[in-house]
Amino acid sequence: MIDGPVLLVEDDVSDFRLIQRAFAKIKPFVPMLRLTHGDEAVEYLAGDGPYENRSVHPVPCVVLLDIKLPRRSGFEVLEWIRAQESELKRLPIIMLTSSAHQADVNKAYELGVNSYLVKPSNNSELEQLVSTFRNYWLELNEGPNLPG
Repeated sequence: MIDGPVLLVEDDVSDFRLIQRAFAKIKPFVPMLRLTHGDEAVEYLAGDGPYENRSVHPVPCVVLLDIKLPRRSGFEVLEWIRAQESELKRLPIIMLTSSAHQADVNKAYELGVNSYLVKPSNNSELEQLVSTFRNYWLELNEGPNLPG
């Protein structure tokens, strides 16, 4: 069940708008936060700086993470999350990226990603992907206890 917001770490405004639109079409409403670079994602997840108030900036229930991000790549963010000594290391991470390169898929799984999704090329496929994501990750999946 939905236990917090979905965190989308995506620097491309066009991709963000398409994903946001696809999420807006699914019911019930799914709260979504967007961050635009890897350092910001680490700061948010660590609860540092402007994100220290967890009642305003809650730990997400799942992270959708692009690979190609400014300042710190999605791989680096994933590696940081999995290296944490807290419950944060159990946070479900889904790579949502345009790369279908097998080397990227393999690296993501080696670093501990829970799922790897390639961004579809059209809106209807993206809406289907978001609907399937919601049904599985936010409704059916039993998530871990997270800090919060």
